[in-house]
Amino acid sequence: MKTEKQYTEEYALVAGIEHYLLHYQSKPEDPVLLFIHGGPGQTESFFAFAVEEYAERDYNIVYYDQRGAGKTWLRNKKCRPDTETLKRDLLEIVLYLKKKYGKEKIGILGHSWGSVLGSMFALEHPEHTLCYIGCGQVIDIMENERTGYAILKAAVEKGGNKKDRRKLEKIGEYPIPDFDWNTYRKMGQIRSLQGKYGLAQDFSRVVIDLWRRSPIMGMKDLVPFMTGMPVNMQLMRELMNFDLRKSGNCYQVPVYYVLGENDSQTPIEISMKYFEEVQAPDKQLYLISDAGHAPMIDNVEEYRKAVREILRLVREF
Repeated sequence: MKTEKQYTEEYALVAGIEHYLLHYQSKPEDPVLLFIHGGPGQTESFFAFAVEEYAERDYNIVYYDQRGAGKTWLRNKKCRPDTETLKRDLLEIVLYLKKKYGKEKIGILGHSWGSVLGSMFALEHPEHTLCYIGCGQVIDIMENERTGYAILKAAVEKGGNKKDRRKLEKIGEYPIPDFDWNTYRKMGQIRSLQGKYGLAQDFSRVVIDLWRRSPIMGMKDLVPFMTGMPVNMQLMRELMNFDLRKSGNCYQVPVYYVLGENDSQTPIEISMKYFEEVQAPDKQLYLISDAGHAPMIDNVEEYRKAVREILRLVREF
């Protein structure tokens, strides 16, 4: 028996290029939430089905592939994004969604790298922002990497695996602010070990399975994943020097953090310390149990519950 699709797809001409948007719609009167993916260059629309299909949801949510990522890159292969360009894209996408859904403001949910764009948008454009939700929140990327690397070293020492210990010795100094191919190689090795020790997403297992089951993915969609780093190299250089604290902590919109309690890729102690200093009309922090950097994958039910509660709080605010 063929079931009705739970989503709609479109390519919207926004900021001069065709952006891929994936809509999971509720009732027209419900609020709209825009999901900003991580990376840079790693679209997350492919696993939206696992979070949104048949979920109890009283809000509309839109996933989009950024310039230089996923299906948007496939339509615009010459694009080499930078932070300022993506900030302008995000503003235009929000304006597009406001008109499409007939809303005065749009909720923003940023995951990982997306939390960099999302935080800056909430700070700079409160007039368009219903609320900001940070997930796998980036505060200071260099501090994140140093802390995560130290946690990994401790885990390897405790595990007593000599082969893994030698891998860390070969990696040597990390992180360094000047991002290049050598830094990228080191980061990949560290992420692999973090995945092995349960400290980061293990792309070799759950993510690959989600990709295979995704209703919107085809063979051609593998290409952006393989070319994501060269296309987004400038963004990575800029990200290595990002520190959200320099943008301040005074928000004119409600701010909520949804953090995996085991996240050592964007270590929660750094996010929580910044969050304590946040000044906002309303704020709340949700710790997702048994979850790391991607709580929407690791513990989808608790993640869904947190997002539903946040949107209800916003409606009542």
